[in-house]
Amino acid sequence: MSATPGLPRWIYLPAAIGAVFVVLPLVAVVVKVDWTRFWTLIASDSSTAALLLSLKTAAASTLLCVLLGVPLGLVLARSDGRVVRLTRPLILLPLVLPPVVGGIALLYAFGRLGLIGRYLEAGGVHIAFTTTAVVLAQTFVSLPFLVISLEGAARTAGAEFEVVAATLGARPSTVWWRVTLPLLAPGLLSGAVLAFARALGEFGATLTFAGSRQGVTRTLPLEIYLQRESDADAAVALSVVLVVVAAVVVIGLGGRRLRSGAWA
Repeated sequence: MSATPGLPRWIYLPAAIGAVFVVLPLVAVVVKVDWTRFWTLIASDSSTAALLLSLKTAAASTLLCVLLGVPLGLVLARSDGRVVRLTRPLILLPLVLPPVVGGIALLYAFGRLGLIGRYLEAGGVHIAFTTTAVVLAQTFVSLPFLVISLEGAARTAGAEFEVVAATLGARPSTVWWRVTLPLLAPGLLSGAVLAFARALGEFGATLTFAGSRQGVTRTLPLEIYLQRESDADAAVALSVVLVVVAAVVVIGLGGRRLRSGAWA
């Protein structure tokens, strides 16, 4: 009775077409690479700086997503208030928002003449077109991935264990650290992996809000775009590097959690 029913045979055809549709472009990039000059193409100073900057900013934005997304996801999962219901679509909006629009929104919020940026500028704090702007842009587009992952994990786990712990006299902070956080750990890991991968590939919001300054704001996706105009072979080689790094992150760190459906 517990065995999973078999799938109809016809369903494998569209599934195979979908898999080919995703895999074929990646194979085409690998085939296009000039492997005899691969290391030369990716070892330029600008390419190395872009890769290191991407890894650093993606790690920083993922940490920021965790700090903000864990409380946010838990509030969305455990609160049924009207304000929360109205706010949830806005929080998840960056999932479908064009990245360029997100960059413009960040610019008008934190830019030199922005809603908040004007006051920061008056205090000597400059955000737009700095490395901080890169981190904020990546966080803006990545945060919803972690929030929705954690919210799903919190809804699946339920609140029964927390209620029992509170009934036994545990303080709210103790319940959070000893019960809630361990229960949410699988969803948190999956969400963090997705957020990091999304931040690593961010392009539009970064270009609009942070610009493209070598060693400061030019991440690997921006470097690939610029190289495409001047050296197509280098752009293809760097694309393979970005694909490999993203694959290592998703498969190596979060593959098991994603396959188990911990983020659903």
